[in-house]
Amino acid sequence: MADSWATEVPSDETADFAVGSDLHLELSGTGGVRASLMSALRDAVRSGRLAPGTRLPSSRSLASDLDIARNTVADAYAELVAEGWLTARQGSGTRVAERAVACEIRREPPAPVRRPTVRPAPTPVYDLMPGSPDVSSFPRASWLTAARKALTNAPNDAFGYGTHVAGRPELRRALADYLARARGVRAAPERILICSGLSEGLRLVGEVLGATARMPGAAPGADLVAVESFGLDIHRDLLTGCGLRTVAVGFDEQGPRTEELAATRARAVLLTPAHQFPFGVALPPERRAAAVKWAVETGGVVLEDDYDGEFRYDGQRVGAVQGLDPEHVVYMGTASKSLSPALRLGWLVLPERLFAAVAELKRRPGFQTSGLDQLTLAEFIASGAYDRHVRGMRQRYQRRRDQLIAALAERAPHIKVGGIAAGLHAVLELPAGTEQSVINGAAWQGLALDGLRRYRLGAGTGGDAAPYDDVMGDALVVGYGTPPDHAYTGALDALCRALP
Repeated sequence: MADSWATEVPSDETADFAVGSDLHLELSGTGGVRASLMSALRDAVRSGRLAPGTRLPSSRSLASDLDIARNTVADAYAELVAEGWLTARQGSGTRVAERAVACEIRREPPAPVRRPTVRPAPTPVYDLMPGSPDVSSFPRASWLTAARKALTNAPNDAFGYGTHVAGRPELRRALADYLARARGVRAAPERILICSGLSEGLRLVGEVLGATARMPGAAPGADLVAVESFGLDIHRDLLTGCGLRTVAVGFDEQGPRTEELAATRARAVLLTPAHQFPFGVALPPERRAAAVKWAVETGGVVLEDDYDGEFRYDGQRVGAVQGLDPEHVVYMGTASKSLSPALRLGWLVLPERLFAAVAELKRRPGFQTSGLDQLTLAEFIASGAYDRHVRGMRQRYQRRRDQLIAALAERAPHIKVGGIAAGLHAVLELPAGTEQSVINGAAWQGLALDGLRRYRLGAGTGGDAAPYDDVMGDALVVGYGTPPDHAYTGALDALCRALP
């Protein structure tokens, strides 16, 4: 047959239609069918729409798609092979020649523009930036096992557009059990709402608070949210984007002075009580109690960001603030630090008075969360794989923190490590005036570092002033959870070389 060498010979008629990929071609209708087909193929190759090496459909498949004779396609393929546009080998099918596009689109490079030479810092080889887990440690095998089981047992509605606005009931039940056991959270599954991460969760809650503040008769300060004097600007920006104002609460070496919340006139406060970011301290029990007392007395709400609460290494684990009063605390959790930020899975545990309004916002386009990923996480938790993974990562991150402290004790004993033994980052106190020079020096060592200065809010930013103490001068925020194991020793060496 004419096309026996130009297309892979399939084992049966059904397989023949599966050879190659779908190919959209528009025939001109002039000059005959074969000439139009050859012209369309040349144009597709010349424009780069068919890249070198791309496998074309079999002659039978393309003929069926275009409703033309199979021999016409075979003859067109054969002629384009002869011209060098295509190649064909028995068992490999017909493909775009490797040199076809290169010959057609080759251009003379423009003359280089001469500019003054500026020597850039080297591309980072090592990364100690905070905020990321060791993504190389993602439990691929156990996650795949959970995904297979979840897909096998998934109800049919899991493959539709999704009717569970607050999240799959399987995941909400699994989280209710896990959070009660591991974090002391008090919640029925009906109070849990699944979101794509902490940022989305904070935005949803922020929009509800903003809408409430704009209602007639709203309490004074209803649009004010107290925030920690050290924190992420992205969270403050999310709140202001919801029509809220932020005000700094007083801060000292123990974290935010929550006993002074009444002075801010705010009706909500955003806290990281288990492990303050980035300062690294845990909120003392009396300040936790003061925050809840303030919320009860004012009708306010505590927004609890428990971003890395599972990772405490000194045996002094404390539960979530939400356990003190579930009706005045919004608990916000995420799989980003414990598993991977790529999963885009987080959760809110909401007071009854906020749940319906937040869930209604979740109906909007763009706020949906993958139902299949939710089912996989539910199975991962229910099977015990999540607990095993967290325990393993807790040991790994503790070893890394210990390695950091040991390296500093040996090579930079004058550098003090601040904060508690927890989380995925540590704060290194520096001599006054050296923070930026150390960061710049680290860049020339091929090390990406971050300083404490960028996380300072300052007094009264975005709202009324609040007492503010500059409790720490220059410092580094070192993310020891970020590098993979094989790069960690090199990252520590580069860090020690950059320290003053």
